Amino acid sequence: MSGLPGRTGSAVLATGCVALGLVGSLVGLSVLGAAGQKQDVEPVGLVTGLTTERIPPEYVRWIERAGELCPEVSAPLVAAQIEAESGWDPTVVSPADAEGLSQFIPGTWATWGVDAAGKDGSPEPDGVADPFTPGDAIMTQARYDCWLADKVSEMNIGGDLTRLMLAAYNAGPGAVEGYGGVPPFPETQGYVTRIIASMPKYSGGEPAETGGAFGDRVVANARKWLGTPYSWGGGGPEGPGRGFAQGANTVGFDCSSLVQNAVYHAADGGLLLPRVSQLQVTAGKAVSRDDLRPGDVIGFQLNGSYDHIGIYIGQGQFIHAPKTGDVVKISNLNEPYYAGKPQTARRFG
Repeated sequence: MSGLPGRTGSAVLATGCVALGLVGSLVGLSVLGAAGQKQDVEPVGLVTGLTTERIPPEYVRWIERAGELCPEVSAPLVAAQIEAESGWDPTVVSPADAEGLSQFIPGTWATWGVDAAGKDGSPEPDGVADPFTPGDAIMTQARYDCWLADKVSEMNIGGDLTRLMLAAYNAGPGAVEGYGGVPPFPETQGYVTRIIASMPKYSGGEPAETGGAFGDRVVANARKWLGTPYSWGGGGPEGPGRGFAQGANTVGFDCSSLVQNAVYHAADGGLLLPRVSQLQVTAGKAVSRDDLRPGDVIGFQLNGSYDHIGIYIGQGQFIHAPKTGDVVKISNLNEPYYAGKPQTARRFG
């Protein structure tokens, strides 16, 4: 369980993407982790339906119970977190002496450990809070997650609450507060991303619309970055990065680098789109507005060229990085600002 805060620029642009003529300036930008900022979308932790096929049967009751402790911590999140922490091995001990399913170090366990179950798997407490007893570990994990969710909320630093809570579990709440968001530590960035990407495996139901395997992967990879700051010229296939000009002090994505990143990872590194939106709308296969499906890329003519781009996710919504001072978020194609602009859509994969 273990930088640099992403900061939004002061200038506000109407458009969201780096200009075509500046693409050469993007070479050599450093790539760092991004801190989240305020957004108006539902935290991913609020997904509540649990599907149990990938969960060892003896743990299901505890994960379901853990998902009822507080609204911010769902059963699918608890399951995805256990997978990341221990790979479902209740006996594992890390090189840092983190123990059990939920990988608590002894000092943290001494404060938070819950006696919820018996060592023999019985649902009754046995008088000992033990990190190697799955029921104890799972309920302690959820208890600690709920406390962290409250803690990071009180910091008023903005961002997706789930990402901040998970970062605090891994790096400590002090690191989240000190960096003003998800710290730029590679371990923490990977930890948060891995859990959020794994949650769909443990959540019940299917999306109302599907873009096929590739399109759904594009959407999933874009969703990982909800709440990440907009940074003009920042970001790329490796993740959020420091931009330039009005993005020089911000680690994040602009609209085209977010699309580039999502498609690149959906293709397991086998498809790298051009860096700028004006070229991205010439790649792939053209599709009509009526034929849109999740994972399709939509370009917008906001100021005379296809200078903005996003990823369709279904139900008339798309994910994008809008402008300086904003964050990666979900918007609606029917919003007046976007509905009245020329659009084009492309499909990849």
